[in-house]
Amino acid sequence: MKYRKLGKTGLNVSEVSLGTWQVGGGWGGSFDDKVASGIIHEAIDQGINFIDTADVYDAGMSEAAVGKIIRERKEEVFVATKCGRQIQPHVSEGYTPKVLRGYVEGSLRNMKLDTIDLIQLHCPPTEVYHRPEIFGLFENLKKEGKIKNMGVSVEKVEEALLALDYQNVTTVQVIFNMFRPKPSEKFFGQARSKDCGIIVRVPLASGLLSGKIDGDTTFHPEDHRNFNRNGEAFDKGETFSGIDLDRGVEAVRELKQLFGDRAPLAALAIRWVLMFEEVSTVIPGASKPEQVMANVKAASIAPLTNEEMAAVRDIYDKYFKAEIHPQW
Repeated sequence: MKYRKLGKTGLNVSEVSLGTWQVGGGWGGSFDDKVASGIIHEAIDQGINFIDTADVYDAGMSEAAVGKIIRERKEEVFVATKCGRQIQPHVSEGYTPKVLRGYVEGSLRNMKLDTIDLIQLHCPPTEVYHRPEIFGLFENLKKEGKIKNMGVSVEKVEEALLALDYQNVTTVQVIFNMFRPKPSEKFFGQARSKDCGIIVRVPLASGLLSGKIDGDTTFHPEDHRNFNRNGEAFDKGETFSGIDLDRGVEAVRELKQLFGDRAPLAALAIRWVLMFEEVSTVIPGASKPEQVMANVKAASIAPLTNEEMAAVRDIYDKYFKAEIHPQW
């Protein structure tokens, strides 16, 4: 495992880490503690030292599983969680220092930890970035020893840039993949100049870039890939990166032709993310330990060539740029 600096946090984190949105065994269905335990233990065995969770993942069960295993292991593992998505309706007015403090303290109790290495606002409405009192809360929590660092998870590049105006924002988590390259154009350079760590989520576009999904694939009724394709529940950019599934399948077909048998497409998609030196870590999810192993292995395959990087961009431009670039 290789490690990269997580911006001004000063932490050295595994370049491939673990996202836990689906750590209980997959999207939809009931949470399985045994499955979650196996995945998290495997991640640490593979050298992963950064785990990202959230208070809303499986109604807190993801957080609880992460906290339990962190306490069991001797290795130093950094925990990142998120707060704010419990606010319903999810509007700026619902964000108050008192409400957010309650969520952070709830996460500490749920994980049975004394402090959180990184707390992140969980994709707040854009208006929240114009409210300094919200960001000031986290300075107070840091002084109290309840958190060590503060960051944000964003939907839009615009929000990522707004977050950089706050000195205490140490990291920004953003969707970035072969079908969502815009952050590398407008955000990465600014983040580097502010020494802000970049955490990349959804590197496989909700599994589309695994190359195993086609137009006939069916999903569990509670899987967001079934019910959120048009943003019915939350920002549609979280589901297949906001692209039309049929067009996505066509684009994946071209990617497979481009790379041939060089490596599994999922591994190449993760390796593509790591080609950008500004990226601190990428946090693919896993629904079984074998997927963790495959994700980690992706970092060791040969770098993409300049020609391959350009060809990936050409495919994005052909299929998605006109629609995707203006939205996120």
